Amino acid sequence: RNNISINFNKNYCCGCTACSSICPQSAISMLRDDEGFFYPLINDDTCINCGLCVKVCVFKEKSRGK
Repeated sequence: RNNISINFNKNYCCGCTACSSICPQSAISMLRDDEGFFYPLINDDTCINCGLCVKVCVFKEKSRGK
Protein backbone atom coordinates (compact mmCIF):
# COMPACT_ATOMS: atom_id res chain seq x y z
CA ARG A 1 0.00 0.00 0.00
CA ASN A 2 1.08 3.56 -0.55
CA ASN A 3 1.61 6.12 2.21
CA ILE A 4 -0.96 8.53 0.82
CA SER A 5 -4.04 6.34 1.28
CA ILE A 6 -2.89 4.98 4.65
CA ASN A 7 -2.77 8.48 6.14
CA PHE A 8 -5.82 9.96 4.40
CA ASN A 9 -8.55 11.30 6.69
CA LYS A 10 -11.82 12.21 4.93
CA ASN A 11 -12.94 14.32 7.89
CA TYR A 12 -10.51 17.00 6.70
CA CYS A 13 -11.54 17.02 3.05
CA CYS A 14 -13.53 19.86 1.47
CA GLY A 15 -14.40 17.79 -1.64
CA CYS A 16 -12.82 20.27 -4.07
CA THR A 17 -11.62 17.46 -6.43
CA ALA A 18 -8.18 19.06 -6.86
CA CYS A 19 -6.46 15.78 -5.94
CA SER A 20 -8.40 13.73 -8.45
CA SER A 21 -7.90 16.36 -11.14
CA ILE A 22 -4.12 16.45 -10.77
CA CYS A 23 -3.52 12.70 -10.49
CA PRO A 24 -1.50 11.55 -13.54
CA GLN A 25 -2.71 7.96 -13.11
CA SER A 26 -6.41 8.73 -12.56
CA ALA A 27 -6.03 6.78 -9.33
CA ILE A 28 -8.38 9.00 -7.33
CA SER A 29 -12.16 8.75 -7.53
CA MET A 30 -14.45 11.18 -5.78
CA LEU A 31 -17.17 9.34 -3.85
CA ARG A 32 -20.20 10.71 -2.07
CA ASP A 33 -20.64 9.72 1.57
CA ASP A 34 -23.94 9.12 3.39
CA GLU A 35 -24.30 12.86 4.07
CA GLY A 36 -23.73 13.83 0.43
CA PHE A 37 -20.16 15.14 0.77
CA PHE A 38 -17.51 14.16 -1.75
CA TYR A 39 -14.23 12.63 -0.63
CA PRO A 40 -11.36 10.97 -2.50
CA LEU A 41 -10.84 7.24 -2.73
CA ILE A 42 -7.32 6.30 -3.79
CA ASN A 43 -6.82 3.12 -5.82
CA ASP A 44 -3.68 1.56 -4.33
CA ASP A 45 -3.13 -0.57 -7.43
CA THR A 46 -2.99 2.46 -9.74
CA CYS A 47 -1.36 5.05 -7.46
CA ILE A 48 2.36 5.60 -8.10
CA ASN A 49 2.81 7.58 -4.86
CA CYS A 50 3.96 10.70 -6.75
CA GLY A 51 2.56 13.02 -4.07
CA LEU A 52 0.93 15.51 -6.45
CA CYS A 53 -2.43 15.07 -4.70
CA VAL A 54 -0.85 15.97 -1.39
CA LYS A 55 0.88 19.03 -2.86
CA VAL A 56 -2.36 20.40 -4.31
CA CYS A 57 -4.49 19.69 -1.22
CA VAL A 58 -5.40 22.84 0.72
CA PHE A 59 -5.87 20.71 3.84
CA LYS A 60 -2.72 18.64 3.30
CA GLU A 61 -1.47 18.82 6.88
CA LYS A 62 -4.78 17.75 8.40
CA SER A 63 -5.83 15.29 5.69
CA ARG A 64 -2.64 13.27 6.09
CA GLY A 65 -3.06 12.96 9.86
CA LYS A 66 -0.42 15.50 10.88
